Order: sequence, then C-alpha cells, then structure tokens
Amino acid sequence: MIAFLFTGKKYLQHYLINMENILINILIVLASFLSMEGVAWCTHKYVMHGLLWTLHKDHHKKESSAFFEHNDFFTLIFSLPGIAGLFFGMQQDSNFLFWIGLGITIYGLAYFLVHDIFIHQRFKLFRNADNNYFKAIRRAHKVHHKHLDKQDGECFGMLWVPFKYFKNLNSKKL
Repeated sequence: MIAFLFTGKKYLQHYLINMENILINILIVLASFLSMEGVAWCTHKYVMHGLLWTLHKDHHKKESSAFFEHNDFFTLIFSLPGIAGLFFGMQQDSNFLFWIGLGITIYGLAYFLVHDIFIHQRFKLFRNADNNYFKAIRRAHKVHHKHLDKQDGECFGMLWVPFKYFKNLNSKKL
C-alpha cells in the first residue's frame, strides 16, 4: 500500500508538471499566433508596399490571368521563420522555438484560408459565409485593394479588423 501511494504521488507530481508544460506551450503558441498579426501588418505596410512592391504589385493590379502571382513568393518567404522555429525547436526536444514555430505556422494557415480561399476565392470554398466577422474582413480587404499603388493604402492586417468595418454590415451588399 505504501509503495502504491509513493508511486501514485510521483505520478501525480509528474502529471502536474506535464500539465504546467502543456499550458505554457499552449500560451506560447497563442502568443506567437497573435503576435503574427502585428508582424503581418508591419510587413505588409512597410515591406510589401515598400521595398518589395515589385513582388506585391501584381496582387493589386492584375496583369495576368495565371493562377500564381509574383506575390505568392511571400508565402515562401514568410514560411521560413515558422519552419526554422519548428526545425530548431525539434532539435532541442521541442523547446520553446518549436512552439513559436507552430504558432507562426498556424497563423500562416489561417492567413491562407482567409486571404487566398475566402477573400480572393482562389479555391471556390467559403463563398456564402454569412458571418459579420467575415463580412467585415472582406469589406476591409476591398478597401485595401481599392488603392492600386503602393502609397495611400489602409487595412494592412488580415485577421484583426477595425471596428468601422463592422458598422452597417447588414445594410450594404459586399
């Protein structure tokens, strides 16, 4: 009986330590995911509409009916930090870099689903989403694409939508 209580106590301590690690890892993933919206906003405004406008321009001014755009190179560029975090984190027994990389990768997936599939309909899915959040995202992105040059843009983020785009959603057709 004493042996059972001793091993049970050790098991419980091990379980609680693992639960603590799991919660910390979940928080790291969430923080990384949420931070990526700020990174995406800054990168979109200052890099894509700045130094690397030549790659992003065809996303605003359709010059070809091809499926891929020069803008799609950003997918490769932006995936590198997530891949690096996953790789180097796995080299160190899934340390915090792995969980940061996972948060970045999940944000990349969300970005792809919202931007390429929902907004630009590169694949004909989620066409009839009748949710105010998705309507506001679509409205904000249309306002962003209204500007065809790299200057005077607005709404550079993707998942966080300014409140003004939620106003009068049901009265305007998107």
